[in-house]
Amino acid sequence: MVVRQHRGRGGAVAVAVAAGLLASTGCSGGGAVAEDQRGGAPLDTVRRAADVLFAAGSSKARTSMVMATGGTRVTIRGEGAYDFKKRMGRLEVALPPDPDGSDKQRPITELLAPGALYMKNRGAGVPADKWVRIDTTTLEDGNLVTGGATDPLAAAELLRGAEDVTYVGKADVAGTGVRHYRGITDIARAARVAAPHARGALAAAAKGFSEDAVPFDAYFDEQGRLRKVRHRFDFANAGRTVAVASTTLLYAFGASAEMRLPAAADIYVGKIHT
Repeated sequence: MVVRQHRGRGGAVAVAVAAGLLASTGCSGGGAVAEDQRGGAPLDTVRRAADVLFAAGSSKARTSMVMATGGTRVTIRGEGAYDFKKRMGRLEVALPPDPDGSDKQRPITELLAPGALYMKNRGAGVPADKWVRIDTTTLEDGNLVTGGATDPLAAAELLRGAEDVTYVGKADVAGTGVRHYRGITDIARAARVAAPHARGALAAAAKGFSEDAVPFDAYFDEQGRLRKVRHRFDFANAGRTVAVASTTLLYAFGASAEMRLPAAADIYVGKIHT
């Protein structure tokens, strides 16, 4: 498949690689009323996730995207940092090797910004010193799955559409005591109430996914900061349904997250082969 720069479609970037590997190997509610042990309403806690992260400033992040179809499972992992005030992040995304293990993919460096995804080490004809820029508002999934990692702030913005949330109980995430919530979020509703920087991409996702309802598990610390969230998506690829579990882990709040966008001269404008 070939896509032109600035005209990417859902599944056309890192996920296309994983989807190719898979191919080669063969609810809405009225809102929860139950309260957790701190006396807060679960629905309010979950919907405020993005606002609390903005106030927290920055953190380190790990991501995991597990794709499954036809009994085959592929995992894409990422690690980096995020500046919630600047709404920018940087991840090193490791793609899985070919099914026979003969071709280990180089990690892709991703810069996440409002309305845009920048990728380096993209391969497939892109010079090693150049970045690829994708307009996330043109992606059928709003870059919730395309880049192989859900933008951590977008993952939190998606929770603004939560409509059915229950408090599961106390848990532990990477040594931190957290409160575990489970529910359903609605992509279309999230797009309507999201912060301005996230609306375009989420609106695209609301049009691109066949189902707006997205199940999730979210974990919050005592300061109300989102520590971990797992969304479960389904999307169509080459006529088959691919189940995706996207997990974001946030830790080391306040850690340095300095980054800058590539200069125009460093952005590749040719064809991209996937």
